Parts: sequence; structure tokens; C-alpha cells
Amino acid sequence: MADVYELLVALDLRGDLSEREVAELRWHLGLGPAPQTLHIVSSFPVVVEDDDGEPVVEDHPEPLLGRHDAAWRVGGALVSALVRSEPSGTGSWALTARQEVHPDEFELTGELLGWLAARADARHSPTAGTVRLGWTRFHESDRYESLTVRDGRVEWP
Repeated sequence: MADVYELLVALDLRGDLSEREVAELRWHLGLGPAPQTLHIVSSFPVVVEDDDGEPVVEDHPEPLLGRHDAAWRVGGALVSALVRSEPSGTGSWALTARQEVHPDEFELTGELLGWLAARADARHSPTAGTVRLGWTRFHESDRYESLTVRDGRVEWP
């Protein structure tokens, strides 16, 4: 796991998320229990060996931005938070996450980030079809790169 990236997401989401969506998002952020059915990212395929030593694909759901502990490679703490941006509870959502992600995790994490981008407040879209979610940084670098979703796809480093 030497090819680790720091992933920083700082995003305001529209206030029209359903209770089911908020509950599942909270699970992905390590802030709540797993829902019975997953909709945001619905499949978590992992290849394992069966009893005969043959490879089989199993589904192993796990929160994608849910670590809350010391970072392994990028230093500092890994955290995620989701709060209402207005005290009344009727406004938009503020989401912040700092996580470590390996390129092997880009595809599943990208599904979640694409879902978030589709629900981002308009101020995160400098041009049509583009949403800026935050930043990424290779663990050995001191230079951050914009984390952008363009036309529904994450532009990974």
C-alpha cells in the first residue's frame, strides 16, 4: 500500500437529500450504522479463495470515507463529518472528509464521489459538467491537485 493518496473533500450538498440517502452517506463517513440496503454504491466485489482454493467474487460492503484514526502514510488524523449548514435543519449539508485512498480503491470511492458531485451545491460547479469536490495529494508530495468530477467521472491523479 505504498501508493497512498490523501483525499480531502470539502463540499456543500443541497438540502433535498432523503432520510435514506443521509443514513447511507453517514455510514460511508463512519458516522452511523450500515443500512439494510445500499443504493449509493451498491456492490463491493472482492476476490477471495473458496474452500477448494478457487477464486470467487464476494460482496464485502465497507464505508468508503469512514476512517477516524491516525493516518498511516499522510500524517495527521483521518476524519469525516456531515452537519446541517443551517441550525433549523432545513438547509444544505456541509461535508468534510480527510482520508487515505489507494489507487485500487479509486473505482468504488469514485462512485461515491460522483454521487456526491451530482448533489453538490451549485457554487462547486465553475463550469457546466464540472464539480470541484476538494483535493488529492500523493503521500510523498507537498503539492495538492484539485479533485474534480467532470461529466460524472472523477479525474484521479
